[in-house]
Amino acid sequence: MEQTTFFETDTSRPLAARLRPNTLAEFVGQKHLIGEGKILRRLIESDRISSMIFWGPPGVGKTTLARIIAGSTKAKFIDFSAVTSGIKEIRQVMQQAEENLRFGEKTILFIDEIHRFNKAQQDAFLPFVEKGSIILIGATTENPSFEVNGALLSRCKVFVLQSLSTEDLTELLKRALSDPRGFGTLDVRLSDDLLKVIAAFANGDARTALSTLEMVVLNSDLNGNTVTVTRESVEQSISKKSLLYDKNGEEHYNLISALHKSMRNSDPDAAIYWLARMLEAGEDPLYVARRIVRFASEDVGLADPRALEICVAAYQACHYIGMPECSVHLTQAVTYLSLAPKSNAMEVAYNAAREDAVKMLAEPVPLVIRNAPTKLMKELGYGKGYRYAHDYEDKLTSMQCLPDSLQGREYYRPTDQGLEPRFKERLQQIKDWKAAHR
Repeated sequence: MEQTTFFETDTSRPLAARLRPNTLAEFVGQKHLIGEGKILRRLIESDRISSMIFWGPPGVGKTTLARIIAGSTKAKFIDFSAVTSGIKEIRQVMQQAEENLRFGEKTILFIDEIHRFNKAQQDAFLPFVEKGSIILIGATTENPSFEVNGALLSRCKVFVLQSLSTEDLTELLKRALSDPRGFGTLDVRLSDDLLKVIAAFANGDARTALSTLEMVVLNSDLNGNTVTVTRESVEQSISKKSLLYDKNGEEHYNLISALHKSMRNSDPDAAIYWLARMLEAGEDPLYVARRIVRFASEDVGLADPRALEICVAAYQACHYIGMPECSVHLTQAVTYLSLAPKSNAMEVAYNAAREDAVKMLAEPVPLVIRNAPTKLMKELGYGKGYRYAHDYEDKLTSMQCLPDSLQGREYYRPTDQGLEPRFKERLQQIKDWKAAHR
C-alpha cells in the first residue's frame, strides 16, 4: 500500500483531482445521459449497470462517471490503463474480479483509452464479460465502431459523451472558487467575463478549464486572503491576447459570417485574416473545418467537385494534429474555396426539393421502383416493369422515378460556372434522350 508523507497535503494535488465529483449531483454536463429520468441515471439508480463504452472527447467526465457508478452501485473499482497494461496484467485483474464475485462483490473494471488495446487484448476480456465476472466500462476518444472489436462491442452499451458547453464549464469554475476543496478558503476576485474567457479557452474540456483556473489564481496577486485576477494574468496564463471572445456570443457568429462571405466573394486575403482571427481567439479548428466542408457544397458544389475533397481532407488533418499545426491546412482549404468558381445549385436544389417533400410527405413511391422481397409484394405489382439501366446500351431508361404529382419537377439547375457547364450539357442530353424514348 502506497503511503503518503507528513508533508503531503490535499492542496498538493491538482485542482481537477481535488474537485473530482463523487456523486451525480456534483457532476457537470451530460444531461442527455444523467439528467432526471434519463437512461444512464435510471440504470445507476436502479443498480442495473451492465458493460458499457463511454465515447467522447477528453475532459468530459468519462473516468469520473465510471467512479461515480462504482460508488453508487457498491462495486469494487479497478482502474486499468490500456497504455501500460498487457495480457499478463489482464489475467491478474480477472482473477481478482472472480475472487470478489465469490464473496458477492461486483467488480467494475474501468479501461481508459480502450482503443489502444489490440485485438488479442480486447478478446481476453470477452469470457469474463460474458459470464458476469466483471462489469466492463471502457473509455475512448475514438469511434468504438472502428476501434473496439465487434464481439466485445456487441456486449457493451455505447454512451456518447459530449463536449461541455461554456455554461457547464463556467458553472464548474464557479464551484471551484467556492468549494473548500478548491479555492473556497480564499477571496478570489475574478469577473464573470474572465471566467467565460477561461471556459471558452478550455474548449469543452473540464480538466483544461480547472488547470487553467488553477494557473491563473496561483499566478495572480495575493494580498492577505484576497486574490485579484486581472485580464492580463488570464492572458498570460493561456497565452492568448484580448482577441478571445465568447464562442456562443455575437462576435463568434460575426467572425464565421465574415469568413463565409469573404470566401463567397472570392477574397482569399480577407478569408485568411478572418480565419486567423478565429483560430487565434481560441476557436475550435474542427468547428471551422466543419463550416468550410459545408461551404464546399453550398457555395462551390459541382462547379469544382474537388473542393469538397480538399475540405474533408482539411477536417481530417485538424482531427489528427490539432492546433497550432493544422492552421496551415485550414488556410489551404480557405484559399482554395476563395479562388474556386462558385455555384449554389446544390443548396437551391435541396431547398426546392425540401419544400415539396414537406408539403407532400405521403406521396407514394412509384410501384416500378419499389422493392419486392415477398411473393405478395410481387403480386401487388411492386417492381413490375423495372428496368435495370446497366442492361441497356445507353445506360438509360425512360422509367418514371418521381411521384405522379411531381412529374416534371426540376430541382437541379446547373450554372455556367467552373465545371458545371459539363454537368449542364450531360443533364440536357439525358433529358433529351428520355423525351425521345418516352
